[in-house]
Amino acid sequence: MDTLFVNGSVFDGLRHRPGLALAVRSGRIAAIGPDLGELRGPHTTVVDLAGGLLLPGFVDAHIHPVQGGLQRARCDLAPASGLAAYQETISRYAVQHPDVPWILGGGWHQPDFPGAAPVAIDLDPVTGDRPAFLVNADHHGAWANSRALALAGIDARTPDPPDGRIERGPDGSPTGTLHEGAMDLVGRLLPPTTHVELVAALMDAQAYLHSLGITGWQDAILGAYANMGDATPAYVELAREGRLTARVVGALWWQRDRGADQIPDLVVRRDSLNYPRFRAGSVKIMQDGVAENFTAGMLEPYFDGCGCRTANAGLSFVDPAELRQHVTRLDAEGFQVHVHAIGDRAVREALDAFETALTENGDGDLRHHIAHLQVIHPDDVGRFAKLGVAANMQALWAVYEPQMVDLTIPFLGPERTAWQYPFGALARSGARIAAGSDWPVSSPDPLAAVHVAVNRRDDRAADAFLPEQALDLAAALAAYTSGSAWVNHADETGRIEAGALADLAVLDRDPFAGPPDEIAQARVRATYVEGECVFGEESSR
Repeated sequence: MDTLFVNGSVFDGLRHRPGLALAVRSGRIAAIGPDLGELRGPHTTVVDLAGGLLLPGFVDAHIHPVQGGLQRARCDLAPASGLAAYQETISRYAVQHPDVPWILGGGWHQPDFPGAAPVAIDLDPVTGDRPAFLVNADHHGAWANSRALALAGIDARTPDPPDGRIERGPDGSPTGTLHEGAMDLVGRLLPPTTHVELVAALMDAQAYLHSLGITGWQDAILGAYANMGDATPAYVELAREGRLTARVVGALWWQRDRGADQIPDLVVRRDSLNYPRFRAGSVKIMQDGVAENFTAGMLEPYFDGCGCRTANAGLSFVDPAELRQHVTRLDAEGFQVHVHAIGDRAVREALDAFETALTENGDGDLRHHIAHLQVIHPDDVGRFAKLGVAANMQALWAVYEPQMVDLTIPFLGPERTAWQYPFGALARSGARIAAGSDWPVSSPDPLAAVHVAVNRRDDRAADAFLPEQALDLAAALAAYTSGSAWVNHADETGRIEAGALADLAVLDRDPFAGPPDEIAQARVRATYVEGECVFGEESSR
């Protein structure tokens, strides 16, 4: 026997099983039982769980690791908060990197600025003569300095693109924030990200994610996107050289300025990307924006700050009729479709598209899923189970925090506020639930997300956000293990059962044994992929 895990409990991907030991041989789970001492041999490594929990490795069903790695390597604003802290971070980065032609990075938060829109005149003093372009935490907007705006030729006469908006002053001049498609006005000028940078970012991200117990993920954008470049060659290099220790499914980026003509290209790309731990069988379609900048697609218009209806109901990046055609065609070609949908209209448009595909093509076990799901009309909750569409939740967002309190609830109104992140209702309806982080939009820590899914609060909030939509601990952990593994067609992982691949995470405690409000205090001690330790120093003879 290669490895024995003893003196703890097991979560098998669906249920808690206290007091069990687990044996691993040749990269697979060989046995589970209360006492496996008879399997110990002279060369067996014994891992003492010390009362902790052994569970399947976490699988993040919606994440951007290369973007996260690049942000960590560039001007990373995620750890800062408030204008003064952002300026200090940017100034320090500019001094430390005098030779970079552009100051790039991001991670700023909208609630830190009046109207959720930072201005160029606050960025200019700390960036000097160099252009700067810093995306916000959700990557749906960017803060540009005056030099960048001038290089892009953006002035009062520049029209808003169809899929975005330029923040403007009273005279129509750009103030420094670019939303959605308007980011491309500057983004197209940015220096290309090199292959060396992409490989380094992916390696850094992989190590970081392994430290959080993550053994696999779905990269939600494979293809040229913003200034990040296409991460595909980086994945291929790591996969070919045996340096990719995670199991990765890439979601090929659907270019919304093209139509069905791109599908043959997607087929060619998918068929060329098939490695033992990396393949690209999914297509990512972004159907709408985000609620905070009023681009999430809503069935009814947003309210204004005074509580009156506006004429703005957000965007549908893909025409709904065309979306139905494209999804049906992609389904027929054997693609899984992964849709970004925040608003209730966007969710309905995605479900309508999946229903059309199911009606025309039948069920091909492609495991389509919709990510984010901030607002779901109650009439659509039951459709997930009926259509076999997985609900891909980002649980960390389901809390009272400044972005929710200041930039979302007032503009959704009380009825739609109560429809947000209905994880409990989806689970009760029989929907299959997967989980992801959307990192670098938010933390990739699965235990922090599970904590919020169970408690509907984090350490910033005194009150639970819609507590009736909470999940129990087993359901939340299942979403992040067996649920996400199912979405990735990684059927030999996500479960602890004899014969499964030994992709495992070891926690320093058993969250089932403590109060729910202490779940986030658990830490990952070690992470294993096919029985090989990729994080931590757990073994003892």
